[in-house]
Amino acid sequence: MNKVDLALEVAAKAHRGQLRKGTDVPYISHPCAVGLILARASCAEDVVVAGILHDTVEDTALTLDDIEKDFGSVVAAIVEGCSESDKSRPWEDRKRHTIEFLRDASPEARMVTCADKLHNVRSILAERRVIGDRVWDRFRQGRDLQAWYYRGLVESLSAQKGPLFQALRKAVDELFSDGQP
Repeated sequence: MNKVDLALEVAAKAHRGQLRKGTDVPYISHPCAVGLILARASCAEDVVVAGILHDTVEDTALTLDDIEKDFGSVVAAIVEGCSESDKSRPWEDRKRHTIEFLRDASPEARMVTCADKLHNVRSILAERRVIGDRVWDRFRQGRDLQAWYYRGLVESLSAQKGPLFQALRKAVDELFSDGQP
């Protein structure tokens, strides 16, 4: 079995039973979409694999050691670079840390994060078209803090050139450009 197929299998098992925030969409759709975005951007196999696995350490019982054992140290390092280290800290502190960390993160971790956030923003945009501004009710921090976070990510990732970053910038601008902060 190749690494991408194995990553899909591992992620599907790890995320079994999880749903996307405020929906009945199986969570595995997100890591699959991130992997697809990265594959379409012609990223290396290890980057695509890390994209598929990017939320496993943060949101499942899988550890970085598990990922390193099955996928190697390169994939494990990328996943580590995309994972929040301490989910017990307040949301704003964690997000501020992520924004700062990404300024100097590896290009691979920045690419996976870019694809991850692009899929998140596109998902929010799609849901907003259906349910309007009620989409923000799904987030404890609401629209204004989400705008702060995503705009901070765009700023932090701005050294990441290319079409993927440009797509993220455009999507964030579209999501938060309705005259509100």
